[in-house]
Amino acid sequence: MSGGPPVLVAVSHGTRSPAGRRCIAELRLAIGALRPQVQVRAAHVDVQRPELAPVLASLAAAGRRSVAVPLLLSTGFHVRHDVRAAVEATEGLAVAAAALGPDDALLDVLDDRLAESGAGPDDAVVLAAAGSSSARATRDVEAVVTALAARRGAPVLAGYLSIAQPTVPEAVRLARATGREVSIASYLLAPGVFTERLGQAGADRVCAPLGADPRIAALALARYDAALQQAGWSGVGAAAG
Repeated sequence: MSGGPPVLVAVSHGTRSPAGRRCIAELRLAIGALRPQVQVRAAHVDVQRPELAPVLASLAAAGRRSVAVPLLLSTGFHVRHDVRAAVEATEGLAVAAAALGPDDALLDVLDDRLAESGAGPDDAVVLAAAGSSSARATRDVEAVVTALAARRGAPVLAGYLSIAQPTVPEAVRLARATGREVSIASYLLAPGVFTERLGQAGADRVCAPLGADPRIAALALARYDAALQQAGWSGVGAAAG
């Protein structure tokens, strides 16, 4: 094996949005700044290149171990199929980490984004998520809804931007029925086509996406470390492969 710790392959969905691309690039830089001895490589599962499978294959061909860390908030189709298939094709030279969410670190960032938007403690909140056909991904979002409602002591409802129900505008109408002001918590990592839709959903305010927050960078590294440990690679250091 080539020297150095396993490469952290930061796997984002991919976007055509220049702002979204900048955000994910900044998150990769933040991950690298927290762990300078670990090489961080970019990969995507849709829209953008480089695609994940060729990145993992090229690392494996060079004798480098790698950990595919999904910069994705739930365990949906891309995590369960695209990431898994790309990892399995390396015949043991790559492993997959868990998705970023659910996690308390994401709740902390959501709290801050809501406060920054001017949301009051009594606002009803719609957690706006991308949406997935995967029941596991929907459960992940519902876990965040439950945890955020417990933190705030106020209503929190899930709303989805594709596939799953209710839609974000439907969830805003349900939240409006509580008689409270309504804030949308953008459960999205970066700006893009989904964030552009939220301003027309009828809420009183919309918070910014999670963004390249250092707490999310630290969470990505925690997922990397857990995957190393599960693979039995936890002792791999700067002089090992």
